[in-house]
Amino acid sequence: MLLPVQTLEFVFRASVLALYAGICNHTRNAHRNYLPVIQVTEFQKIYRETLAVEALTFSVEPGQILGLVGPNGAGKTTTLRSISGIIPPTSGSLLVAGHDIVKEPIAAKSKLAYVPDDPKLFDTLTVWEHLEFMAAAYRVDGWRETGNALLQRFELESKRNTLASELSRGMRQKVAICCAYLHDPRVILFDEPHTGLDPRGIRTMRESVEERVANGAAVVISSHLLEIVEDMCTHLLILHRGKRMFFGTLADARSAFGDFDGNARLEDVFFRITEGGATLGAPE
Repeated sequence: MLLPVQTLEFVFRASVLALYAGICNHTRNAHRNYLPVIQVTEFQKIYRETLAVEALTFSVEPGQILGLVGPNGAGKTTTLRSISGIIPPTSGSLLVAGHDIVKEPIAAKSKLAYVPDDPKLFDTLTVWEHLEFMAAAYRVDGWRETGNALLQRFELESKRNTLASELSRGMRQKVAICCAYLHDPRVILFDEPHTGLDPRGIRTMRESVEERVANGAAVVISSHLLEIVEDMCTHLLILHRGKRMFFGTLADARSAFGDFDGNARLEDVFFRITEGGATLGAPE
């Protein structure tokens, strides 16, 4: 089904239940400190002879929203899928809430949710059955009240008994987001989450992300919609041809690559970095 991990791409098939059956019931209101909950160090991914991501290092702390941007083929989706445990890194370290995604996959994935750019829901399951599946996979106690609240918030209440195969693209995206939120993850990864959403859906999605970040979650949003990234994100990671071109706050990006008054649009900063060859915030 959807999201949170390994299956992802929502393709959690039968084997996934067995995998997640070992996930321990985690404490919802555990104390959150401000050490990075996403820590990527010297991450590298090679597909045969193609270097997709090269020596990538960055971190995200609780309460931060990282905008992951770059041209097509920059390595954004590869990075998200590797952090999620869908594809293994060629080298480097990927930590989620202190757990190595390769060495401790169950512990890491229990703290993680991933919404891919084209969620593959189970066509023969209803909207509510998707939530039920996720609750079973993550062993979420008392999930029905949370599930009902999510359906209401994302305007899916009237579709609760509708098969996924009968949903529009935007509604399928909303179901994926609801499934991602159900187990209250500390880390949430979105790959083009606004695809198919109407203006109301985009606003609801933004508000829900802001609320979760305020409660200590760390969020990564990969998107080509630079205006939305600029509006939502606290930090920015720009990739180009697999390399990190910038990592830091939006204010730092504007100051370094924008106008003298630091008020440049993210679009201007993006093109200057990706087409002008400028770099900042490279690994030391």
